[in-house]
Amino acid sequence: MYVDSHCHINFPELAGRMPEILQKMEDNGVSHALCVSVDLPDFPQVLALAEQYPHIYASVGVHPDYEETPEPSAEQLVELAQHPKIIAIGETGLDYFRLKGDLEWQRERFRQHIRASRICRKPLIIHTRAASEDTIRIMQEEGAGVEHGGVAGVMHCFTESLEVAQAAVAMGFYISFSGILTFKSAKDLQAVAKALPLDRILIETDSPYLAPAPHRGKMNEPGFVRHVGEFLADIKGISVNEVQKITTENFFNLFQFAA
Repeated sequence: MYVDSHCHINFPELAGRMPEILQKMEDNGVSHALCVSVDLPDFPQVLALAEQYPHIYASVGVHPDYEETPEPSAEQLVELAQHPKIIAIGETGLDYFRLKGDLEWQRERFRQHIRASRICRKPLIIHTRAASEDTIRIMQEEGAGVEHGGVAGVMHCFTESLEVAQAAVAMGFYISFSGILTFKSAKDLQAVAKALPLDRILIETDSPYLAPAPHRGKMNEPGFVRHVGEFLADIKGISVNEVQKITTENFFNLFQFAA
């Protein structure tokens, strides 16, 4: 069985098809999914899905792309994370690709999430795009990762270099690959996946975005994580069963509040 370690099935284009989405997960051997929060106003929808379905988990956090949204404090995030179906803080991080100008607010938001993770001992889900240097720097400054007395986490939808991946792994983080891994143009990313040890890898869809081949260009959904797993097995030269087993174990090793 597979686990989709990062999806947004509360988004309207998927939430309206929930019975179909869940059936396709079952049909494709996907046993669990983590529905990831992107802002606080929509967080109740994320939590409601996790409360309704035993094999759906949730996180709490505010995405770095959401500029006009209520800012979370570490204390607020910790309070919301007390719910037993909330297994992670995030997604959080830095994104210098979509937003320009003075982004100090984004860096401060990231710091609040790291502090919340350290307090409640729940893993971080980190988004980084065109900002890897500052991302790693702030992680180190705020004590993210096990080497600083924090907790582990995941660099989700990873598209950075092997050096960035190794810096995160050294801090106790996992690296999660999305459908981008299957794109013909993603040769550099495929080399990163090949180089990393399987016991530090997760797989995800980031649905409804980034559908993997052979569904590229279509709306993504958790059931499609199977294609990411199969592609990873081919890159690694190992069996699909081994990818299923290890990436699922990795998920539950990281998200220890998942039950």
